[in-house]
Amino acid sequence: MIIMFLLILYVYFVSFLDKPEKTAPQLSPRAVEQRAKWHIETDVMDYPVSAMYTDSLRRMGAKIYHQSRWFNGVTCEMDEKTAGKVAELKFVTDVEMTRDNSDPIYSPRKRRTQSTEHRTQSTEQIGTSPLRYWTDEQLSLYNLQPLHEAGYEGQGILMTICDGAFCNAQKMSCFRKELHLGSFDLTDDTDPFYGTSGAHGTQCLSAISGLTDDFYGAATKAQYYLMRSEENKTESPKEMDNLVVALEKADSLGVNIFSVSLGYAYFDNDAWTLPKTALNGKTTRASMAATIAARKGMLVCVAAGNEGDKEWHTICSPADADSILTVGAVDVNGQIAKFSSFGPSADGRIKPEVCAVGAQTTLISPSEDVITSNGTSFAAPLIAGLAASLWSALPDENAMQIRERIIRSANRYSQPDLQQYGYGIPNAWVAYTMDTPSGIESTEHRTQNTDCKKILRNGQIYLMYQRQLYDVQGRRIESVSE
Repeated sequence: MIIMFLLILYVYFVSFLDKPEKTAPQLSPRAVEQRAKWHIETDVMDYPVSAMYTDSLRRMGAKIYHQSRWFNGVTCEMDEKTAGKVAELKFVTDVEMTRDNSDPIYSPRKRRTQSTEHRTQSTEQIGTSPLRYWTDEQLSLYNLQPLHEAGYEGQGILMTICDGAFCNAQKMSCFRKELHLGSFDLTDDTDPFYGTSGAHGTQCLSAISGLTDDFYGAATKAQYYLMRSEENKTESPKEMDNLVVALEKADSLGVNIFSVSLGYAYFDNDAWTLPKTALNGKTTRASMAATIAARKGMLVCVAAGNEGDKEWHTICSPADADSILTVGAVDVNGQIAKFSSFGPSADGRIKPEVCAVGAQTTLISPSEDVITSNGTSFAAPLIAGLAASLWSALPDENAMQIRERIIRSANRYSQPDLQQYGYGIPNAWVAYTMDTPSGIESTEHRTQNTDCKKILRNGQIYLMYQRQLYDVQGRRIESVSE
């Protein structure tokens, strides 16, 4: 008789003690250039994980999925016996299980009504448009068209849209192929990256980059990478570590703006459900990574979540991160959507920071129909697109300056709401025309001069320097008197 033993494999995050090999940081030329431009120094987080350590784990039978340089560890698959041996290694400080074989929370047997950010949405196809563009109302809410009309639509800005797959995005005519620089699948899903399960990611992308005769995205000239971190069949902390690696990858590529419409609080295994006290920006690796990305020069835009009218009620991770833009949902009239998750963060910071249209957002589906759909999922890329268009107009400012402009331009800035609106709805044109936010120095030499100031004439921005007017491109305007 043959007795067969079945090894049950789980996923773990293994943390290492140090980085004994100081290998050169794996940063793209663009990333290096931007770090120099904004005076961001290389530190130990930028060095890769030790190859000696990863080789040791592989020899012990671990299958390594990801390496995280920011948290000096790896995501790997192994059985419990091997995990115990790995935990005894001198260079290992912690072994944390991040995925087991629990039933999915959305399976019939679980009878759970809660859902993750990307699964809470409804769609409706719309008919003949009475407007020039179907998107006119949602872009008008935060006054983005004047920036577009001035020629600022995200050119020169590099974005990442991170989600759970992008159905048909590679062949849809509304997306310009020259803007799409690459795709990265950071999951171990067997579903195709552009397969049938990824309508949500495609719709988020359309809010930014979609362009047709009657649809206009928020930043139609920004280049972008697509990344998948969300796994379709499970809900586990491993997905947060996938997101960490996506943020690290974006950093290494020199990405300026990272848009993610995913949120985590409860998982297939109930034991891993986050206490609300953990939503302080300093507990989960996903939230800490979002803050690290901000410190390294990226503007991170995160959906607040769709739990406002559910038992959970509040934001999830990584919406609790510091120094990012967490985005709530309103309708085209500026009224908060009942599903938009509540703040503040567990440590009392204003969340969300800003809001955009997430109730009946106009989007493009994988079948290239213009539809409307609900979710803070779609508000977040709209703010990311606003930021890209604004940053293309102010290319010498850094991520924190752009973030500060967006917040300061919002309609509730002077009296922020601590629960759902935050600072309110930004005004893109006000964000552009305001002076450099106080306490944050501009790196643009010309505007550092105290003799230089912005003025508004006939709806156009000019720079007054030494009693002479220049347009925003620096060209002297002879026909406009002082």
